[in-house]
Amino acid sequence: MVISINIKNVLHSGTKPYLPVDHFAKFTELIDINKMPLLIKHLIIWIGLVILPHPFYLSVTELKYNASKKSMEVSCKMFTNDLEDALKKTSGKSIDLLNTSNIKEAESVLFAYIQKRFIISVNNKPMELKYIGYEKEEEAIWTYMEIVNCEKPNTISIDNKLLYDYLKDQMNIVHCETGSFKESSKVVNPDSKITFIIN
Repeated sequence: MVISINIKNVLHSGTKPYLPVDHFAKFTELIDINKMPLLIKHLIIWIGLVILPHPFYLSVTELKYNASKKSMEVSCKMFTNDLEDALKKTSGKSIDLLNTSNIKEAESVLFAYIQKRFIISVNNKPMELKYIGYEKEEEAIWTYMEIVNCEKPNTISIDNKLLYDYLKDQMNIVHCETGSFKESSKVVNPDSKITFIIN
């Protein structure tokens, strides 16, 4: 099971999580976080977020391949206020995801934003995201999507620029699960490319 970071537990003063990105990047490179078990990675990230008092911004995306349905489940978690500000900046519209009077417009603007900034290929073939819906979780928004008719992944390539046009210190974490393969990776603005090699 993929374990995501509980954003509420890493907030400072009830607004944003805090951590100096350059220190975090050096720290994770030093300990080679990508070779560690998934649970240990999350513990290291969580401890770093809690103890270091500096501005820090992140998103979490989970990929899970469903072999029986031949589909890839894609779930993306972003802070509500950061996401709404980014949507306003890019669309020119004030979008209130929690109290919207026009849910269709909110969903359209949200999905259009993600489609342009989260590009995924499976086995070197570009994949199309299908929008399912979104929901609130504490200070964040989960957006749910799916890739249908998805062949068994041998490689998954991602270009993840979520919130990069809004936050220069944005970090994006991706968890990938397909069968017994479970791995996580991160990128920090402006780096955006992630590749998971399953076989």
